[in-house]
Amino acid sequence: MRDGTIPDGTTPDDAVLDGTAPDEAVLDEAQLNEALLDEALLDGVAVTADEVARLHARLVARAADDALLDVAYRTVDSPVGRLLLARTPAGVVRVAFAVQDHDAVLQDLADRVSPRVLEAPGALDDVARELDEYFAGTRRTFDVPVDLRLTSGFRRAVVEHLGDVAYGRTASYAQVAALAGSPRAVRAVGTACALNPVPLVVPCHRVVRSDGSPGRYAGGDDAKLALLALETGVGAAA
Repeated sequence: MRDGTIPDGTTPDDAVLDGTAPDEAVLDEAQLNEALLDEALLDGVAVTADEVARLHARLVARAADDALLDVAYRTVDSPVGRLLLARTPAGVVRVAFAVQDHDAVLQDLADRVSPRVLEAPGALDDVARELDEYFAGTRRTFDVPVDLRLTSGFRRAVVEHLGDVAYGRTASYAQVAALAGSPRAVRAVGTACALNPVPLVVPCHRVVRSDGSPGRYAGGDDAKLALLALETGVGAAA
C-alpha cells in the first residue's frame, strides 16, 4: 500500500468504505493511519498529527454522508475499566469490557454486522455522556436506542426483560427465567446474561444467584460488585 492504492487502483479511503481492504475486515488505528498518511503523501500534504486527525475526520464524514458507516465505535474510560462502545444506525449494538478483548470484539462486529467499521467518537457522544451520568449516580436508566441484532431467540427474550429489574434492585436467574416465559430455563438465563451484547445499557449485572451471591459477569466479578455497590449506595443516599 506504499503507493497509496490497493492493487485494483482504489484508494485507501475507498477500500475502507466499500469493505474491500485486504487481509483485515476492520482496519485498526495503526493500519488506518498508514492508509491516511499514504494518501496525504500522494496529495503532497505535510504530514502532522493534526493532519492525520483531519484526514480521519474526513473519512468518517464521507462515510456518514454516503450512508456507508455501518458500525461506528469509540472507547471510553470508566470506573470498571476501558469500555468499547459501538453503534449502528439503529442504536447501540455493543458495549464491551477490556477483558473481552476489544480487537476481537471489533472483528466480531465486522463478521456479524458489516465490515464497514470505523472509529467515529462523535457518533457515540450521547452514549458516553449517559454512561458518565450513570457512573456519577445521576442516571438510573439509559435513553439511547439499542440494536439487539447480536442476540436472538430465548437469549434475546432474556435481554429484553433485563430492564424490568429496577435500578438498585436485583433478581435471581430463576426470576428472570420466569419473566422471559421459561421458568425452568435458569442456566439459559445465565448464558444470555453472559452473552448480553450491551451490558450497562441493558443491566445484566442486576441478575444474581438465588442465594443472593453475585455470580459471574462478563466484565469480571469485581466489575459486577462495583456496579451493584454503586447502585445500592446511590439508592441508600436518595
